[in-house]
Amino acid sequence: MSVAPMMDWTDRHCRYFHRLLSRRTRLYTEMVTTGALLHGDVPRHLDFDASEHPVALQLGGSEPADLARCAKLGVEWGYDEINLNCGCPSERVQRGAFGACLMAEPQLVADCVKAMVDAVDVPVTVKHRIGIDKVESYEFVRDFVGTVAEAGCRVFIVHARNAWLKGLSPKENREIPPLRYELVHRLKRDFPQLVIAINGGITEDAVVLAELSQLDGAMIGREAYHHPWWLARWDALFYGQAPSGLRREQVEEEMVRYMERELAQRGTPWSSISRHMMGLYNGLPGARRWRQVWSDHRLKGETAREVMRLAHEGVALVGG
Repeated sequence: MSVAPMMDWTDRHCRYFHRLLSRRTRLYTEMVTTGALLHGDVPRHLDFDASEHPVALQLGGSEPADLARCAKLGVEWGYDEINLNCGCPSERVQRGAFGACLMAEPQLVADCVKAMVDAVDVPVTVKHRIGIDKVESYEFVRDFVGTVAEAGCRVFIVHARNAWLKGLSPKENREIPPLRYELVHRLKRDFPQLVIAINGGITEDAVVLAELSQLDGAMIGREAYHHPWWLARWDALFYGQAPSGLRREQVEEEMVRYMERELAQRGTPWSSISRHMMGLYNGLPGARRWRQVWSDHRLKGETAREVMRLAHEGVALVGG
């Protein structure tokens, strides 16, 4: 199981929160471009808490030498995996000549992967779509995976939708192109030696279990972010571990302690962290008021602990 890399969402604060809920789930950074690492603030992009392991760094780029340098940086900072983004359809990413448009150039992707494989001793993986634009033939994605696998990639995370490079926003690209799980299943049958994980539209335990009966992994995106308590069941459901007995109140308390440490050590305001846990009490009576308090900008001058007290004042948030 893994939580998908999501721009503006899966920052280090979000990953710390998710790690409290599941010890085994693999976590991914937001996509970090090679330019940001080679010419920007490396600590800001790569710093993370040791508790986040196993954690993967997702890179965006299309120059093999630059990707190799950035992969080395990722390993130096302690990441467990380097992932190449070949799935993002945004026009801004396309202008940088990476993301989903790279699927049209499998040999370039292979060269990028080979450069990173030669540079680091952790797995180099690829996240991609099943096709681009109106190219819907299975052969397109099969040949892409086959070419990239020859360069040393052994793990492919497949978003089971096409990426339409023109005419759709990134949000529409997650909703309008139809899901075609059967193509991902065919990839596993044709490449049994590879690790094939599926991504896209998965919101229920039953669907995860059905996919894991045919594939090696499932990556969950927005459902995990908006309904994070789902993660609290994953270790027991999908890894065979004993139920944790974790309670939402414990997670919130630990997040407040984290906010206090972040403020003391880095000057990080609690509001930069709390935004990631807005779904913690989803489905329980009183959850709406709890969210309203934690997202009330008028309370920014209060301590995180005081905001937590106000959020629970007169509200019975009961539930595991």
